[in-house]
Amino acid sequence: MDYSLLRNILEKKHPSLYWYTTKDSMDFYFNSYYRAITDSMTEQQFGWAIIAPLTEKIHCGHTSFSMSKAYNQWVDGKKLPSFPLFLRCWNDTLAISANLNRKDSILKRGVLVTSINGVRNKALIKTMFGYITEDGYAENINYIRLSSNFPYYHRNIYGISKTYDITYLDSSGAERGIQIPVFDLSKDSSKKTKAGQVIKKEKRSKTESRQKRLLDLRSLAVDTVNNTAIITLNTFSSGNLRGFFRRTFRYIKNTGISHVVLDIRSNGGGRIRLSTLLTKYVSRVDFKVADTCFTVARSLRPYSKYIKQGFLNNIAILFLTKKNKDGLYHFGHWERKINHPKTTNHYSGNLYVLTNGRTFSAAALFGNAVKGQPGVVLLGEETGGGWHGNNGVLIPDITLPITKIKVRLPLFRLVQYNHVPKDGRGIQPDVYISTNYDAFLKGIDYKMQVVMEMIRESNKQQGISN
Repeated sequence: MDYSLLRNILEKKHPSLYWYTTKDSMDFYFNSYYRAITDSMTEQQFGWAIIAPLTEKIHCGHTSFSMSKAYNQWVDGKKLPSFPLFLRCWNDTLAISANLNRKDSILKRGVLVTSINGVRNKALIKTMFGYITEDGYAENINYIRLSSNFPYYHRNIYGISKTYDITYLDSSGAERGIQIPVFDLSKDSSKKTKAGQVIKKEKRSKTESRQKRLLDLRSLAVDTVNNTAIITLNTFSSGNLRGFFRRTFRYIKNTGISHVVLDIRSNGGGRIRLSTLLTKYVSRVDFKVADTCFTVARSLRPYSKYIKQGFLNNIAILFLTKKNKDGLYHFGHWERKINHPKTTNHYSGNLYVLTNGRTFSAAALFGNAVKGQPGVVLLGEETGGGWHGNNGVLIPDITLPITKIKVRLPLFRLVQYNHVPKDGRGIQPDVYISTNYDAFLKGIDYKMQVVMEMIRESNKQQGISN
């Protein structure tokens, strides 16, 4: 029932089911994964062997799945066996960033891995990408996901082995082989505390905790030597951003700062209105949010009860959209509203925007709006959010009634303002800055280093002494 229900909802309510995959192909995938379901499947197997590869075929970064609440409660605190290596992934390269088997003196940070259990890097990464969603073909975000928790993805996709055959490059560049054991926390004595030992947690006041949470969401740092403000913005969802933007750009104007670095490399998006507000502070031209924004159905019925806040989403669609001649229900506000740059505390100096695969959704809307404007440079890597457009605006969860697995359902297709052709890629940076192996070894933020060097060179050319 779960699978058939999910297929019906996606076919009738998803705005872009066939945007990157033809209907014939999606029908083939729906039928193939249905035949692959067995009676003996666990929830984890159903999720990762069936739902994960199915949703990946849609090529929509907002159509992803998560395990049930009960499963997450069960696994919380469990000492599950794990593939022991954390790996930094880029292109076809896998470099060890941490080894959970601490006593291993060979596979240390920085060692380049070339295969796992006989599967070479290129094939390994390609296979794992087949279980992780992305916008179109903007796979840059998936390198980051694998880099952040390779053991998690490897365990769920390939399963657990007692041992792993690893090939790697030694210090001379020669390929070597080694067999390593699975990491089992329950047997790792180094993780155990002495009998009776009490580990005291550092206590913070409510004010300190709140300040730390806010700093994790957004922060401002000032390099007075280079007359530069560095704004780190990790979300458009929370963090009292309206006040933060107002105070930040007022400070920048009052102090005469001539360079601003905006770091949105970890910004997965959030509220379109907050993304638009930031754009107003730095845009040099009028802009709109979208050329097109529509949903395919007037309501979520008859599936409302399976969709989070189904009643409220139905009300929102009813009052926010209007049926056009194309038969689709358009969110006209985002299509028509012309936004003007701020007149108060507007910033028109040199703006350097750092992006990568985690720059997604509303952050990609910002990137598209400012790209190509005078004095604005995008640097880093391709965004994970689609340049032509993506799906979102309202993104409730579908809860499948038997397994309770959740699948996110974006309700609107949004095509970017002044959109580029649909090629499935993210926003391309004006200055591409790739992963630097030496900087990775030293733990240096190489992309920020490159930006600051550009600013120092600009100051030097203008005769500004550091």
